[in-house]
Amino acid sequence: MRVRAATPADLPTLERLWRDFCAEVPPPEFEDDDADEELREVAEIVAGEIALVAEDEDGTPVGFVLARRAGERLGRVTDLYVVPGARRTGVARALVREAAERLRAHGLEAVDLDVMAGNAVARAVYAHWGFREEVLRLVARLDELAPRLEADVEAPTRGVVYVQTDDFVAVERAVTAFAPRIGSRRSHVEPPVEGWTRVRDEVAEREPGALRRLARELSERLGAVVLSLGIEAGAVVRLVALERGSVVDEYLSVPEFHGPLPPGDVVAMAANPRVLARLTGADPAAIRAAAPTARSPGELAPALQLAAGLAAALGLPPLDG
Repeated sequence: MRVRAATPADLPTLERLWRDFCAEVPPPEFEDDDADEELREVAEIVAGEIALVAEDEDGTPVGFVLARRAGERLGRVTDLYVVPGARRTGVARALVREAAERLRAHGLEAVDLDVMAGNAVARAVYAHWGFREEVLRLVARLDELAPRLEADVEAPTRGVVYVQTDDFVAVERAVTAFAPRIGSRRSHVEPPVEGWTRVRDEVAEREPGALRRLARELSERLGAVVLSLGIEAGAVVRLVALERGSVVDEYLSVPEFHGPLPPGDVVAMAANPRVLARLTGADPAAIRAAAPTARSPGELAPALQLAAGLAAALGLPPLDG
C-alpha cells in the first residue's frame, strides 16, 4: 500500500469514493447534501491544498483524505474514507499521518475534524490517535424544542427513592447519615406502605445525580432492593433499580434525551420486565406496558402520567402524594 498526492486526473476516482462515503455515512439530518458544491470543494482542495490517495499493491485506490488550512495555526481534515475491504489494515492511519506531516510542513500546529456523534467506531479511533472534544454542536428539532422548554417550567425535575423494607428506623438512620454528603438539610422518610418505604430529599428531589447517589447509598447500607423514580427536565422518566448497592436495571423513557448513545446503550435503557418483576413481584406484562420508550417526549404520555403508571405497575406508592 502506498500513499500519494492526488492530481486533477484523480477527480473521477475521488468523486466515486466520496459518493460511496456519503452513501455509507449520510450527512446530518438537517444539513443539505449539495453534491455539486461538495465536489467543487474537493476539486479546490486537490488543486491547492492537501489531497492524498491510498493505493493497494495493484494500484487500485482504496482510500483518500482531504485536508486544508482552517486558521493561522489550525488545519482541518475535511474528508477521510477507506473502502470496506481495506479497513483495519492501517490505510486510514497512513493517510492521516501523511496529511498531518504536510500540514505541519505548512507551519500549522493542530488539526481538527468532524465526526458524527453516533459513529462510535470512528470516535474511538480518533480518540486513540489523540483527537479530543473541544466544541460540541447540538441540534434540536423545532417542533420538539418548544414543548420541552415549556415542560421545564411547568414540570421541573423531581424524584423519590423507594426502599423495599418495613424497617422505618433503619432507613431514617441511613438517610440521616448520608444526606449531609450531598448538601441536604432536609430529608423525609415516610412510613412504609405495602413493603416500600418512600424517601424524599430536598437536594435529590431536583438533582437526578444526587437521587441516584442516595439510592445507591441506601441499597448498599441496608443490603436492600432500592428503586429511584424521577422525572428529568419535566419531560422524561428515569427508573434505576439497585440490589445491594449495584445497579441491576435502568429505564429512561427517551434513551437519547440527554444526547446520542451507542445502539447497545439505547437498548439497555429499556426496562427489563423480568428483572423488575423479580425485585418487586410485579407482573412483567404490566411493567412492559408501563415502561415504553420513544425518540422524543412528544411520542409518549406526559412524564408525570408515565411515572404514575410505572409506579402503579411496580406496586409502589405514587411519586406524588
